[in-house]
Amino acid sequence: MNAGASENTGLRSRLRLFALVGIVATAVDIGVLLRLAPANGVVAADVLALLFAALVAYIGNRVITFRGAPRARWVRNPGLFAATALVAGGVDVAITWAFEAQGLRLLIAKLLALPAAAAIRWGVYRWILFNEVRRDLAQRIDRGRDPGTVRLSVIIPAYNEAGRIGSTVDRLVAELGPRVDGDLEVVVVDDGSSDATAEVARRHGAVVVVQDRNRGKGAAVRAGMLAANGRVRAFTDADLAYAPAVVGDVVAEAEQGWDVVVGSRRHDQTTTLVRARRLREIGGRLVNWLTHLVLLGHFRDTQCGVKAFRGEVAESIFARTRLDGFAFDVEVFLIAEQDRLSLTEVPVRVENREGSSVRIIADTVSLVGDLFRVRRWAGEGWYRRPVETSAVGH
Repeated sequence: MNAGASENTGLRSRLRLFALVGIVATAVDIGVLLRLAPANGVVAADVLALLFAALVAYIGNRVITFRGAPRARWVRNPGLFAATALVAGGVDVAITWAFEAQGLRLLIAKLLALPAAAAIRWGVYRWILFNEVRRDLAQRIDRGRDPGTVRLSVIIPAYNEAGRIGSTVDRLVAELGPRVDGDLEVVVVDDGSSDATAEVARRHGAVVVVQDRNRGKGAAVRAGMLAANGRVRAFTDADLAYAPAVVGDVVAEAEQGWDVVVGSRRHDQTTTLVRARRLREIGGRLVNWLTHLVLLGHFRDTQCGVKAFRGEVAESIFARTRLDGFAFDVEVFLIAEQDRLSLTEVPVRVENREGSSVRIIADTVSLVGDLFRVRRWAGEGWYRRPVETSAVGH
């Protein structure tokens, strides 16, 4: 059995055990409540039932489900587990008592209380993981010099950008070149354009990668990252909504040793020179909220169009991304979390421009669908790091 299949099997087995422990604990909760309530009253019986159920869940998950799992910190921390159980239990008791007092049968009242208590437990456990993951990502580690024949590669995904790709390449070279002593390559990925994007980019000195058809931004960035030769590799958009100086700031952090550096439009120090249309802003906020279905870390802006990576990290990450559309950014964050890479967010200066190839409503709907695919693929183990690249990460 290969490593991916083994990871997949282990994950499915752990999920089944977690569900089984939950079912047993719930059965204990309900059974003890129904047995003790006639003689002890609803409140006292429910408290005792919850204590028994919490004990079953704690022992079951610690000893069986998450034995040896490095990220199941909450189940190895009795204080956090007890505090969470206390809050959720208080809600459970209050709802059960309230509904039973209104004349509902005790069993029905309890069944109505269980989802609310479960939601609280899920939220608290996830909040704990948010903080743990963010602490992991915030630990910059010196990994030495990356391989690469140039200091910096800047990847530009381009679709029918013949009208401005030449000036974009010229501006990047003029403004970023001095910051890296001229050791720079600009990689333009022509994503199946029907115009002269590739020819114009070549005339202006870019390295050009041509996709045989229009596949999407994710596919273009992936192709560019894997074709690049930089010890640091960054991508930004052809319209330069983020000026070369912003790209340079992101790159500077990567050269300081961060594995992944992401621009954030939600950063406290970000400035917006030209605001996007209101509908686009709303769509972006909705997408950032929905990414919590997929990611553990509480990232403020996953879709910002400027990011930088150490060269080795870029190759490791983009060899595993699967989405061709705009949600590929979420895959990047997910893989960074799984590989325990260092990641930092930096402020940007945003100048939204007309003429973007983004179709606000259609692309937002497509992106939401892709988020659910990413969640499914993550559960199936598709993003796990292959054995041969295990040196990348902690």
